[in-house]
Amino acid sequence: MKSLYRNLGVALLAACSMMACQKDVLNKIPLDSFSDQSVWKDMKLAEAFADFQYTILPNPGHYWDKLTNRSWALSSACDEAFNKFDDYNASIMNSGSLTPDNLNNFDIWQETYKRIQDCNTFLSKIDNVPGDSTVRSRLKAEITYLRAYGYFRLISDYGGVPLVTKPFDLNSKFDMQRSSFDDCVTFIVGECDAAAAVLPASYANSAGELGRATKAAALALKSRVLLYAASPLWNPSNDSKKWQLAADAAKAVIDLPGYQLYTGNYADMFTTRNPELIMTRAGSKQYMWDAFQGVEMFMAPNGYHGWSSFAPSQNLVDAFGTADGKDITDPTSGYDPQHPYANRDARFYSDIICDGLPYGRAEFFKDRYNAGHSNVAEMYEGGLDSQQGWDTWNASLTRYSFRKYQDTTYNYNVETQTNKFWIIARLSEIYLNYAEAQYQLKNEADARHYLDLLRHRAGIVNDLPGTLTGPDLLKKIQNERQVELCLEGHRYYDVRRWKIADATENKPLGGMKIIKNADGTKTYSYIKVQDRRFLPQHYLLPIPREEIRRTNLQQNPGYN
Repeated sequence: MKSLYRNLGVALLAACSMMACQKDVLNKIPLDSFSDQSVWKDMKLAEAFADFQYTILPNPGHYWDKLTNRSWALSSACDEAFNKFDDYNASIMNSGSLTPDNLNNFDIWQETYKRIQDCNTFLSKIDNVPGDSTVRSRLKAEITYLRAYGYFRLISDYGGVPLVTKPFDLNSKFDMQRSSFDDCVTFIVGECDAAAAVLPASYANSAGELGRATKAAALALKSRVLLYAASPLWNPSNDSKKWQLAADAAKAVIDLPGYQLYTGNYADMFTTRNPELIMTRAGSKQYMWDAFQGVEMFMAPNGYHGWSSFAPSQNLVDAFGTADGKDITDPTSGYDPQHPYANRDARFYSDIICDGLPYGRAEFFKDRYNAGHSNVAEMYEGGLDSQQGWDTWNASLTRYSFRKYQDTTYNYNVETQTNKFWIIARLSEIYLNYAEAQYQLKNEADARHYLDLLRHRAGIVNDLPGTLTGPDLLKKIQNERQVELCLEGHRYYDVRRWKIADATENKPLGGMKIIKNADGTKTYSYIKVQDRRFLPQHYLLPIPREEIRRTNLQQNPGYN
């Protein structure tokens, strides 16, 4: 534990990147020499220690060696996206070669338990720290929420895990038993309720406290936990009581005051603060070494000098319907495979950069204009954004790039990144949680209603027909989650909890090849970008072998 406190100066700086910095703290003692005794005698230092535990949440940065920050990588580890640079070792997931020895940077076991150990230490010490009791209570509730979030991440990946609520010391025994998944869910739900009972609805200094946990954040986590627990992977008997708990938890968030669906420009929802956002984890340009860590740099197409790092798959593109809300497979939708980007769901144009779509401000890309082109994406063979164009090593192999989360109001080739956030929870997810639970409870009209609220917000005028029922309605719920929540870390877990990953992940990941003909027309054809393989044991990750050896835990089925 001593080494932890020697690094508390780093913790303080990291805390500043999440919210307003406590400047008086920085002047007390040298940042590299905090001790156990000094931290737990000073409420400001204890608060900085608590702030550092927010690192258990995913963030918007792209760190190649950051084990717990899989925000973007979850997309390339499922049918949503492709990462040509194999960041976070997603290729191991996609190739079906996963073992307890090779999970590498995709594994979160050790790093998550480090944060849980810190949370346990904090909760064991904070009551004896002199200072304002109101601050103490709030910090305890924040840490309770963060520890619950850490356990939720663990059970989502591994199933039931050891529930450790007391800090380890040098005399601790590390032989332990895994709690059942349901017992872990019960614990997490209890922690969420306890945190929600204390956490404020909002903070008076909203600008300075952005990213701090609220009552809604705790209840949103509870909603997601209970939805997962009710899903087929963990509820094979389809116990309606579990679905009722999930419905009630979602409705409790929906009924909270102060949150509403964002009705402005859809793309802006992911770059500006708005009343749909329930919980976010922020980054700060002050602590970014240059634009290379910015979302725009690693997401934009190669012809704009971006990296196309996480590229949308054709599988995802085909999930977006037409402007009237119909699936592109519906013969009445008017979808034309030789004009595939015409008349699509408005969210498609906000989330995806495709051939022929303008990107960013023209004045930021003068070199394209100087070369006789424009800021319109050229994904066709020979175009600026193709494998034959500029910066070819960064070309998207799917011929798409993500537009979502990108702030196009500044020049990322010149400026360091703007302040960003990763969405931990937003109201639309809760609507989808509620719709799914209501469907399973046979309340299909309610399920359609909440889907329609999201579809209307996206510009789809028509309500879902009352004849859309049964398995077809479930497919629509799943499709709406795939579209509305793309690139937010949900799809990876959704296909697993629904027990459909053996279908969605056992097919090639696709892209589009575009040929520009002599007369200016274009020809479109599907291509295979990567073979994918998913085995039955892959519904859960293996516990790292090193951890099995150290603790004698039972390994997940199917892993030797």
